[in-house]
Amino acid sequence: MDDAELPERALLHQRLGTEVPVGADLAPVGALPKRLLASWQRSQDYGVSLDDVEPVFTGTFDQDSLFFQCGQEVLTDLHRTLSSEPISLMLTDADGLVLNRLSGDHSLLRALDDVHLAPGFAYSEREAGTNGLGLALADRVPTLVRAEEHYALSLCTYTCAAVPVLDPLTGRLEGSVNLTTWCQSSSELLLALAQSAANNTTALMLARSQGRRPRPTPRGEVFRVETSRLEPGSGTLRALSSAWESVLSLTKDAVTAGRVVAAIGEPGSGRTTVLAQAERLSRPRERILAASPPAPQDIDAWLALWTPELGKPHTAVVVRDVDTLPVWVAERLRDLVVRARRDRGPTVAPLPLSMTAERFEDIPPALAALVDTVVQVPPLRDRPEDVLPLARYAAQRARGREVALTPAAEHVLRDHAWPGNVAELHRIVKEAARRTDRIDVRHLPGTLLSDTTHRLTRIETFERDEIIRVLTQPGISMRQAAEELGMSRATIYRKIAQYGIHLPRPS
Repeated sequence: MDDAELPERALLHQRLGTEVPVGADLAPVGALPKRLLASWQRSQDYGVSLDDVEPVFTGTFDQDSLFFQCGQEVLTDLHRTLSSEPISLMLTDADGLVLNRLSGDHSLLRALDDVHLAPGFAYSEREAGTNGLGLALADRVPTLVRAEEHYALSLCTYTCAAVPVLDPLTGRLEGSVNLTTWCQSSSELLLALAQSAANNTTALMLARSQGRRPRPTPRGEVFRVETSRLEPGSGTLRALSSAWESVLSLTKDAVTAGRVVAAIGEPGSGRTTVLAQAERLSRPRERILAASPPAPQDIDAWLALWTPELGKPHTAVVVRDVDTLPVWVAERLRDLVVRARRDRGPTVAPLPLSMTAERFEDIPPALAALVDTVVQVPPLRDRPEDVLPLARYAAQRARGREVALTPAAEHVLRDHAWPGNVAELHRIVKEAARRTDRIDVRHLPGTLLSDTTHRLTRIETFERDEIIRVLTQPGISMRQAAEELGMSRATIYRKIAQYGIHLPRPS
């Protein structure tokens, strides 16, 4: 492989022998495993920093999952025998979120805190580059990543071993067991220990599973550092409706002038997107930090993250949903912003700061006083010409390539009111795109073809969706539909009226 074809991290590989105490002679680049080089390339494509890790902070998690309970028990027992060793034992979920951390070595724990390898932070390959747990989850195989093999140089003082854990009944990836130690420590038994802990976790899950196991609840992302590079296959949207372009232009002008912008509008309408796009257009090389309000128990940790981030050059900050922040949290955040501005000095460009809220009057006064420009982001129902471009974009993000929409599906998508705005459209289209290469009406949920005003029971919802499924089959007649549904044609017409079903006209 020519140097021009190597990821940038590979070109830095030989430098590590003199810059980082890896404790061993480095293999030449040509002898590096292809799996490692592929991970370095993916890390580069994701836009991960070569210097420092910048993982996502998501806060707390559901501790009732069978995987967490069994894994916690296994690692606690293992920790008792390793309490005097410089090893940190961790569980992560399938997305790389660190769920717990056990170690008797306080200096190691402090060092891991410095690189955010701690509970509440996501350490997937996408977020932190090549590392033990990230690569184990990406490839779903036991993995040992030695010091010099990490993508971010700040991780090159550690050696990490991780083993994925699969649900013993469904085979679904649940997470990983991760063991981390200093790079100077022996790593020969590290992977074997991780493999043993993972096997014991799986065996305990199987012994305790009785058909019903609580699942973790979805987590909202509350802290993320965005990079300027697009992820592989993400695609992009260059232009939308005049309504969107007008808001984007206004936002870009304000951002370029160094003003603090508040994007106001309904949730899911694209408030954060317009701010991020404006920052990209104004300062293409800027680093964007986006944060959402944390759970009450995460507030102190959330605030602690702001001090170093606000002081970094070339960093733009977007705070989502500030209207939901408690007043005292808003005041402390305001103080951090004011201090960061003062530390930057008058000769440095203003701190790029923006925020989102549903209504300006609901923004806490401490933050409202910082706002120079307010932009109103229109809901999706007021810019219907954006529906199909956004739908095609969502489908492409879900599949990594273009996915076709039938004329009937386009008709249904255009006619829907989208009370959940762009977020609802993306969710529905992504779910459909994962099931088919050509999205038709039958791949869309029944709610898009029903205008009923009363809340349906579970049985009524099933009946409505079955009627829609049958009636949207290509070329089906009402007589054929009646036979398949076991209803008379009169009953079908009555049910259509009852559920407010509106079917697209054949093209």
